[in-house]
Amino acid sequence: MNVVCLDMEGVLVPEIWIAFAEATGIPELKRTTRDEPDYDKLMRYRLDILKEHHLGLKEIQATIAAIDPLPGAKEFLDELRTLTQVIILSDTFEQFAKPLMEKLNWPTIFCNTLEVAPDGAITGYKMRCEKSKLTTVRALQSCGFDTIAAGDSFNDLAMIQASKAGFLFRSTPAIRADYPQIPAYEDFGDLLNAIRAALD
Repeated sequence: MNVVCLDMEGVLVPEIWIAFAEATGIPELKRTTRDEPDYDKLMRYRLDILKEHHLGLKEIQATIAAIDPLPGAKEFLDELRTLTQVIILSDTFEQFAKPLMEKLNWPTIFCNTLEVAPDGAITGYKMRCEKSKLTTVRALQSCGFDTIAAGDSFNDLAMIQASKAGFLFRSTPAIRADYPQIPAYEDFGDLLNAIRAALD
């Protein structure tokens, strides 16, 4: 049995932190997992900026409320879910993901959790497990699933490379150049066709 594992931000929805950077006028928050391979380092950097500017969960959620899925993402996901099981594996947080999952017709998502103070300040975060995407793919494989994975960032590479088929989707030129062996796509139709072929 197959299961498709998809990244969320940059693949199905716009990057939340980039949208928040634009909303707040803080360009430093545009840094994402496309730029920084070390997720812990990236999150500590983000939390320091939030603290410096006295910004918290409420402000980020207000930005997320205005974010819509990427054009064609919902239709792609709906069609894919008629073909096989799909799980979104994301390093985002429950507090960010829920309104976006509603707009995508409630797919299954495995993600992380923010630690939030009573005043709404984000004080930390709790990862679901170490190397969450690769760990989840390995766990699914141990249960008898063949995994097919797609993502756009450094933190997707391990799950892509560990799967029976893996794809880059709307990734950066640098990542595509460093991993030429991974098929790369820009269009949802092309990605759907590649996954469909991998399911056969």
